Amino acid sequence: MAVPVSQMWTVTSYVLRQKLAGRKRYPLVLMLEPLFRCNLACAGCGKIQYPAHILKKDLSPEECFRAVDECGAPMVSIPGGEPLMHPRIDEIVEGLVARKKYIYLCTNALLLKEKLDLFKPSKYLTFSVHLDGNREEHDLAVCREGGYDIALDAIKEALARGFRVTTNTTLFDGADPKSVRAFFDSMMDLGLEGMMLSPGYSYDKAPDQKHFLGRARTRRMFRAILSNRKPNWRFNLSPLFLEFLMGKRTYPCTPWGMPTYNVFGWQKPCYLLQDGYAETFAELLETTEWHNYGTESGNPACANCMVHSGYEASAVNATFSSLGGFLATVKATLFTRYRDGEALRLLEEKQAPVHPLVQIAPTSEPQETRA
Repeated sequence: MAVPVSQMWTVTSYVLRQKLAGRKRYPLVLMLEPLFRCNLACAGCGKIQYPAHILKKDLSPEECFRAVDECGAPMVSIPGGEPLMHPRIDEIVEGLVARKKYIYLCTNALLLKEKLDLFKPSKYLTFSVHLDGNREEHDLAVCREGGYDIALDAIKEALARGFRVTTNTTLFDGADPKSVRAFFDSMMDLGLEGMMLSPGYSYDKAPDQKHFLGRARTRRMFRAILSNRKPNWRFNLSPLFLEFLMGKRTYPCTPWGMPTYNVFGWQKPCYLLQDGYAETFAELLETTEWHNYGTESGNPACANCMVHSGYEASAVNATFSSLGGFLATVKATLFTRYRDGEALRLLEEKQAPVHPLVQIAPTSEPQETRA
């Protein structure tokens, strides 16, 4: 099973309470960014393109707790930047565990092995390790030679110490479906709890602008990857969101389902776009012009987005919105093979390399800040 029963029950009961209360917009996961700085400069990332004085800023534990309490979501994802570079990340995690929030600490794992002593294994804490495929693909994507091996070593150590561990994989145009499937096999052989995956979002400031997927190519690629699945593959995602990626379902974007809080405040409208900030979560809900976002809005910034932060909450909402949605989720949970002859043919298509012009940095000590 990909997640503990207690976590599934917590999320299910929370969503049902929102439905019974008649709330149309409610948060499912808080995206808590305690800092922007990172020890990588990935080709497809637009999160570290800030001046040095911004990259030096941190949210205090008290600011994090206030945002978590204000939002009320049962799960908290801690991305960045690289959260393990935060000088008080252990205090933040400890406070969230005390609040019985299910935490996904997103990390590239370059610092994970040396930081493990700061944390205690808990059902509330999961390390979500960023791995964009096997060794060659990952090191190209993150522009750092040796990054895969460091992350793999840290994953093994975390698992040996009893921590919950998942992988988080971002796929770009040119990703080889056969290689991705082989990556799934190797991750399951490690004994991971599950895997997360998503198409990359086309950040305006990302160094590589050539390899972001359009919607049609996203569906085609994920159909090849996720059809004809191995029985041991476990995904830490809504099964309906996986069907959405495969092109079997359509959903509207629900950016309020995964709101973002960072050093600037509550980010409008979502983790991926920056159209202003609100001082409180209530202000975010009330003042954001939600109709201006999502594929159906016609907003060009949203045209090709199929990212989990916009659409997984939509899939979860669909599960509890009707009997049909609930039955579809049960079916997708029980029957995971998705036999598809055409998808087998797609696996044999030759793929262009991802990030072919990206320079890979040699292995070196992580840098504390980037200008």
